[in-house]
Amino acid sequence: MVPLVFPLFSPPVLVLLTAIGYVVATVGMKAAASGFHVAGVCIALTGFTLAFAAEVALMRVTHLSVLYIAILAVETVLVLAFAASIGEGFDLRQGVGAALVLAGLVVVAT
Repeated sequence: MVPLVFPLFSPPVLVLLTAIGYVVATVGMKAAASGFHVAGVCIALTGFTLAFAAEVALMRVTHLSVLYIAILAVETVLVLAFAASIGEGFDLRQGVGAALVLAGLVVVAT
């Protein structure tokens, strides 16, 4: 049995892997919503598996409160970049709102 821990990875790398896993899951859900049901589910499950494994490893070395703020911030930036890359960007008001959310995460994390 392979342990669900990545001993060679530092917490910042694990945060990035967790966020990437959630972004991959989001891409899979978008694919499933667009009609690619089987592929979308497979992609989403792969993303959730990566996120789960990295997050379990991260929880062994980081406090939960710090962990979720960091993951949420990185995931938000990555999902917004993905949305923009597929033409689902947002207007100025939504962009300002997203910036305020990210600024709030910085305030809470410091």
